[in-house]
Amino acid sequence: MKKESRGIQSIEVGGELLRALARSGEPMMLRDLAREAGMTPAKAHPYLASFSRIGLIEQDETTGRYEIGALALELGLISLRRLSGVRIAQPKIAALASQIGHAVSLAVWGTHGPTVVQLEEPGQPVHIVMRAGSVMALLETATGRAFAAFLPEKTINAALESGLDRQGVGYNPKRPVKGAKVAEMLNEVRKHGLARALGDPLPGVNAFSAPVFDHAGHVALVITAMGPEGTFDARWDSPIAHALRDCASGISKRLGYGMTAAAE
Repeated sequence: MKKESRGIQSIEVGGELLRALARSGEPMMLRDLAREAGMTPAKAHPYLASFSRIGLIEQDETTGRYEIGALALELGLISLRRLSGVRIAQPKIAALASQIGHAVSLAVWGTHGPTVVQLEEPGQPVHIVMRAGSVMALLETATGRAFAAFLPEKTINAALESGLDRQGVGYNPKRPVKGAKVAEMLNEVRKHGLARALGDPLPGVNAFSAPVFDHAGHVALVITAMGPEGTFDARWDSPIAHALRDCASGISKRLGYGMTAAAE
């Protein structure tokens, strides 16, 4: 029987606050965070102060609510990047950005929805409000739509019910998309194997997004190419579209997609 290593109890106790904050997924007041962690506010506060100093959490000066800090986000991104699919895709999207001369991002399905884990920019980058860690709106962006078209319906329904379509980079609260329009939009993505955005929600920026599938046929990643609408050819059969499809297909094959069917 493996002997349990000696630990530091105070760190384990404080860790309950981090777990409670992670479960919530939203900024929390001290009293609520302490209650969820099973301790009093007076006991929780010193832990939160220490976590704030090292960047695991941060407190909004206006609302007083606590949320995940920069260090925690950095650790989360490192963990995501260590996934085999992400490691395989990283050099591929760098090569794709160089090939097409436009920015390329890599996203995974995270706790809060489509989450960018890497952004490769060409020699003359376009101004895009995106960085590693950005959460993309589920129905308002090409990245989000590529996930929505290929993830299980119950996953998307749960995300929509929880409000993931109402947050993230690119969300436009004045133009909600619902019902039959959603079905039509996602069917177009499945038909072409790409999601497309034409100057919307980011004015002046076109984008294509392609899904990457794993050995079980599940969408594992989404690759997005984006650039100024004046130079980004957004036709379904454009060289950019072909290059993106080829890149996503190559990564899918590296992850074993199609091998199970071929063996049967």
